[in-house]
Amino acid sequence: MKFTQHDVHQRLPLYRADSYDWDKPKYTHVISTDQSRWRLSVRSVPKPVGLALLLFIGTVSYLMSLQGDNLLYINEHLGIMGAELVVSVACMTTITVMLYASRMRRSMRRVTFLAMLGTMVVLYCYDHGERFEKHGFYNLLVFLAIYVPLNIAIAVFYILWCKIENFLVYFAVASIIAGISAGISLVHYRRVFDQGVLGRFQYIPGECQWVGTNIPYIDLLPAGAQNFWAGSSKCAKEKLQIRAHIDETGTLHVDCGHEDKIYVDVLPDTRLWPMKDKDLWNGYNRNVLNATRRMPYTSAPFMVPHGIQSVVVRCGSSSSVVTRVSPPARSLPQYVPPADSDTRRDRSTNDDDWFDVSQIAHTRRQRPNVIFLMLDAVSRRMFFRRLPRTARVLRTLDRPGTSRLFELYRYHSVGFSTDNNTKAMYTGEIYPSKEKQLPIWAYYRDRGYVTARVETGCDDWPQEYLADKFDPQTFAFSDRSLDYELTSPFCLPEVYPETGNAFGNFKGTHSITARCLYGRYLHEYALDYIRKLKRDIRASRRDGKPYMITAAFMEGHEGTSEVLATMDHALSEFIEGMRNSGELEDTVFILGADHGLHMGLNFAFTQNGRIEHQNPLFAMSMPEYLYQFANAYQEHTGGGLSPFKANEQRLMTPFETHHTFRALADWPKFNIDDWKRSLFSAQKAGRTCEEAGIGASYCMCKVPESRN
Repeated sequence: MKFTQHDVHQRLPLYRADSYDWDKPKYTHVISTDQSRWRLSVRSVPKPVGLALLLFIGTVSYLMSLQGDNLLYINEHLGIMGAELVVSVACMTTITVMLYASRMRRSMRRVTFLAMLGTMVVLYCYDHGERFEKHGFYNLLVFLAIYVPLNIAIAVFYILWCKIENFLVYFAVASIIAGISAGISLVHYRRVFDQGVLGRFQYIPGECQWVGTNIPYIDLLPAGAQNFWAGSSKCAKEKLQIRAHIDETGTLHVDCGHEDKIYVDVLPDTRLWPMKDKDLWNGYNRNVLNATRRMPYTSAPFMVPHGIQSVVVRCGSSSSVVTRVSPPARSLPQYVPPADSDTRRDRSTNDDDWFDVSQIAHTRRQRPNVIFLMLDAVSRRMFFRRLPRTARVLRTLDRPGTSRLFELYRYHSVGFSTDNNTKAMYTGEIYPSKEKQLPIWAYYRDRGYVTARVETGCDDWPQEYLADKFDPQTFAFSDRSLDYELTSPFCLPEVYPETGNAFGNFKGTHSITARCLYGRYLHEYALDYIRKLKRDIRASRRDGKPYMITAAFMEGHEGTSEVLATMDHALSEFIEGMRNSGELEDTVFILGADHGLHMGLNFAFTQNGRIEHQNPLFAMSMPEYLYQFANAYQEHTGGGLSPFKANEQRLMTPFETHHTFRALADWPKFNIDDWKRSLFSAQKAGRTCEEAGIGASYCMCKVPESRN
């Protein structure tokens, strides 16, 4: 190898070219700088071997992250699975960087790229399931959510490093500034995490504290950062503006402009269906489609059959769902529960077990309405993070003299997913032991309430969780426990795929895309139906019949936690409407969740995600007379703090929610044991997870050990 004089100046600046004897061939072995030694050590490992080793480690790590069996297994091994994914990302990223930042033959670069791409395709084909047993698609999304931004950042860094002189200095300064800004932001978000609607989580000696270091890194991401690539969060409008409604006589009126081809799909009323036809895993959605009747709309009066809650109007290529309440509440017959499952027969008749509210002076005996909106998989903090407008409106429900609002800061789930938490909430047991066990809304119907339920996930909760207590061939849960049910619109193929996996990442009721149906969000149809239902029942309440309405919303049940934000406008308007109408003077309104998000980056990789998973949202507004009675009864039975002031800072669970429901169903009398175990009574201070009925593997709020 020969060097020119220019090379010497550039490579060996300490040598003086004018004093060196160029005839001596000594320069071929003089270079021994740190850079050359580093290159020598790297080159000691052949690149093909290094690349193959990285690809092998990355593949094995990814395969190990695919392990799975059931919910409990996933929960116990999630940290290991997350670490394995990180190792896989690190290996694939190193290969990617080597492809564009290191010298190699073009043929080797092509082979390496194709090998890496082929490996990912094979891994996808090997497992792209979207359930806990097979969860390859979720793993791939998490992999890409880390790999793509990381490699973009590295590529940008590399380009700038090559193009800008002294870039490392600028980068160091920018990193310091960004680090300081992030640190200040995290301190702020950590403080925000404790804040609620009207107060904040208080660190009280003796009360349980969150386990581990709770740093909400997820709050550093701007809104939409996790699913911006999944498409618009808005629903695409239909081509035609369809104006349609069903009047009080049951006549459908449709105006589609000049469109002459108009059809009506009459969706079935599923309330009377036996359990076998409402099996989520055995074709509930297909049964709805098979029972749907398409009829042409003519100029003659189109009468919607009695009992049908919804139809789809189709004008050319545009469609719209139209809902109504049928039969009208004033036409409902007096309900008499069957003797063999009458929930009133389960209660003690001993007068000592009951309390009549008239025993406390100036207490109204009016039976309260109950509305429970359940936001599946929404933590307390996620509610404030994604639904800020709703949070602001919720705060206005606390109006002394009219209605009172309180929030549970230590509300804790009792299981991993919907199963345990909703069973505890609706039956009072995680493993219902009673033969012919019925959900809580049956308690209300048996006691004279008008009951209704909206299921936006093409699901039937009692069938899924209580079916083993009855004959699935003949028993109709909803006919036994509900006066009204709205499910059919949410089983349409545009929402719930007719074939394939209905719980995918890009389709179905658990997708990371906006949940739309014919140009509107799913939750808008549900909230509109509840409005109509309330209005109809209130208009026919000459007999003083109260109502109990429950609804389940699935927008929070997806890995990015972004879809929930689409509910903010409609939900805040719904709550604002209740406030402005004055109905909160006689209505208990509960906005809550079964658990926090149990998927996604935050849950998989941070302690904050684990805490949020076990800290679901719970806020309750109640009429002034109930609030005052609970305080008076607390004084009547032993005094102490107001039950609401006490319970908002104590460890609470869905079990207390269940007994609250039961106490309200029996009003103006109530079972004393139910009342003592409800949110209307101050629960034990310093409760542990074991005392509250929370399994050790799920406990994220522990009482600190006392220090001697």
